[in-house]
Amino acid sequence: MPLYLQRWLKICLFNLFIVASIGVILRYKIAFSLPFIDQKHLLHGHSHFAFAGWITQVIMVFLIAYLVQQKGEVVYKKYRWLLYANLFTAIGMLISFPIEGYGLFSIIFSTLSIFVSYAFAIYYWKDLNSFTTKNTAHSWFKAAVLFNALSSIGAFALAIMMVARIVHQNWYLAAEYFYLHFQYNGWFFFTCMGLLTLKLSAHAPAVILKRIFILFTAAIIPAYFLSALWMNIPLWVYVLVILAAFAQVLGWVFAVGIIKKQAVQLQQSMPPVAKWLLLFSAVALSIKLLLQLGSTIPSLSDLAFGFRPIVIGYLHLVLLGVITLFLLGYILSSSAFVINKKLAGGAGIFACGIIINEIFLMTQGVAALDYTNIPFINELLLAAAVIMFSGLLLILISLKEKNQS
Repeated sequence: MPLYLQRWLKICLFNLFIVASIGVILRYKIAFSLPFIDQKHLLHGHSHFAFAGWITQVIMVFLIAYLVQQKGEVVYKKYRWLLYANLFTAIGMLISFPIEGYGLFSIIFSTLSIFVSYAFAIYYWKDLNSFTTKNTAHSWFKAAVLFNALSSIGAFALAIMMVARIVHQNWYLAAEYFYLHFQYNGWFFFTCMGLLTLKLSAHAPAVILKRIFILFTAAIIPAYFLSALWMNIPLWVYVLVILAAFAQVLGWVFAVGIIKKQAVQLQQSMPPVAKWLLLFSAVALSIKLLLQLGSTIPSLSDLAFGFRPIVIGYLHLVLLGVITLFLLGYILSSSAFVINKKLAGGAGIFACGIIINEIFLMTQGVAALDYTNIPFINELLLAAAVIMFSGLLLILISLKEKNQS
């Protein structure tokens, strides 16, 4: 990987460290007290920066790296300004949201971030169309940038409701879940599956890879209603939702089958720590898809979306367990950095922090069903946040030491 893209990956990892640092502050404020911090405003800054500054930034770097590998370094000059623009908007949201919440500047930076995603989608779609040899990964990447642009409908709907002061809980939740769905299950997930397909395509039947893509793509729109089953949806839509949940599980079963057949080659091509991170991500994805399938039962759906701790646990399962672990594992398997004991140890500590955090969140969520309070749960979640912070700090120290040497 070219040196300039390695530098961008370091920036992305530092951004993830910032996300973890804010996570510690948020958890500390819940467990103890920080009266000078507005929890809700800081939470908005935390989530927006996690989306734009960490996940979107590193995804853009990997997508550009693929083009550079195929077409040469001249491609980077066209996309460099988009990387800077996305980073600028992410930092703007990181600063403005904790200060004013949803205000003038935070909305400006959020809107600019959406326009950057539009420009990236147009550029990248055109570049993929210019390839003479097509790869199933191209289909994943095209769908990903399309869903990223589509998710903005939810964001603009939320902005309009806030400006017009329209207070309607169902509309607000429908717009919020629309944005989150096409970010989590569209932009983030489809890009990750495209990157995985690049690793698998050399020895996997193209017809199977295409089948996996078709199953997940066919499911993406009806799967939105998995998070909106509390609405009065028609019976035929509910049937499509069930089929979508089954289609996603089936698609993942096909993918796991291919991964098992290539297990030896994959293990030989990556360091052990990357293998474990990707394995944990695969387990988290399996849990996520099974939970989605279970949520098609109306009574379970009412329970799940009726309790905030369960929703928070599920969102962290996807954002941290599935997406972040995959991206970190992919970074460490890309030969961008030399893996030493300190770097591998930091990644391992971070992964353990995610697992511990998810166990505590899910325990809190299940206990909430019976309106039971877990003793010292807020302190335990703070400890999990500190573990994740410590792992990332060790990774950054390792990378800094290598630069000095």
